[in-house]
Amino acid sequence: MESFEIFLQAPPGLEQVLAEEARGLGFADPVPVPGGVTLHGGWPEVWRTNLWLRGATRVLVRIGAFRAFHLAQLDKRARKFPWGEVLRPDVALRVEATSRKSKIYHARAAAQRVERAIAEELGAPIDAKAALTLRVRIDDNLCIFSVDSSGDPLYKRGYKPAVGKAPLRESMAALFLRAAGYDGRMPVLDPMCGSGTFPIEAAEIAAGLAPGRARGFAFEQLAGFDADRWAEMRARAGQVGETGLRFHGHDRNAGAIGSARANADRAGVGDLCHFTAQAVSDLAPPEGPPGLVIANPPYGTRIGERKPLFALYGALGEALRARFKGWRVGIVTTDAGLAQATGLPFLPPGPPVPHGGLKVRLYRTDPLP
Repeated sequence: MESFEIFLQAPPGLEQVLAEEARGLGFADPVPVPGGVTLHGGWPEVWRTNLWLRGATRVLVRIGAFRAFHLAQLDKRARKFPWGEVLRPDVALRVEATSRKSKIYHARAAAQRVERAIAEELGAPIDAKAALTLRVRIDDNLCIFSVDSSGDPLYKRGYKPAVGKAPLRESMAALFLRAAGYDGRMPVLDPMCGSGTFPIEAAEIAAGLAPGRARGFAFEQLAGFDADRWAEMRARAGQVGETGLRFHGHDRNAGAIGSARANADRAGVGDLCHFTAQAVSDLAPPEGPPGLVIANPPYGTRIGERKPLFALYGALGEALRARFKGWRVGIVTTDAGLAQATGLPFLPPGPPVPHGGLKVRLYRTDPLP
């Protein structure tokens, strides 16, 4: 199995941004599709997507497909499938199935047939809590098998036990940074930084650090995994590059600032990040060139919470308009009215992106006049 389809899961609405990231990392012909990005490659490309892509949520590897119109046919063909080319008989796995517009409509029954085929033909144990997952998608009677090569979702970078309220996942933060114009060559400031996700992601990008450098992946448990080659690839991923930039986070909550500092230290970018407790009204630009101000402010989604937030957004906009000439701004929010309360000259907003049961958009500006 030299080359196959690789599917990079993305937050819906940010597929195009992830495709641009993949293209920038040298992956050939990434194609945005609903829910992610497809590209083609072999196992080294699978390792590299997991290690280096900041915006992907998971990396799925399509290992094969066949048509099946009933469970007996699924069972027969699953038993003839070359599982040993990808799976190991000594590694437990779980099977998840979905079915759409197919004669095999009972997804759990389909999963059980595939589980039994793998257990009896390959000998691999089936465990509902296994770290390795095989996904079976039956779409218009076509059974597609994909292995989840990531394991834990990729936004779990391995350095961040401390999170604030309603945290923005690292993968989504990285895509919003890119969508707001960040390219690793400008300072970044978050005036409501919580646990520090935006400044830490920006610092890692500027330092050339791979997001997956400090964690393990499910692909390490697959057949034919080359541990020596992977060790060489991983060794290069943790080398900190030189940058003269600094990344700033403020929050009125002193506890959040303590968490942000601890997270930055664990990520190895503590020297590049400066976190201070202060109010939005005291916001001032740091010394140095203009860059990007990006924030994920409160949304006020519960009844009675929205009205007081107009003053907060207004104070943020007033400080930025008065003191941040030449800086770009990105605001992630659910509420167009709150965004407009900043008085900032926003470009047309980005697409809606699911986040915590809500839909958020990125409101961004060109450099402020």
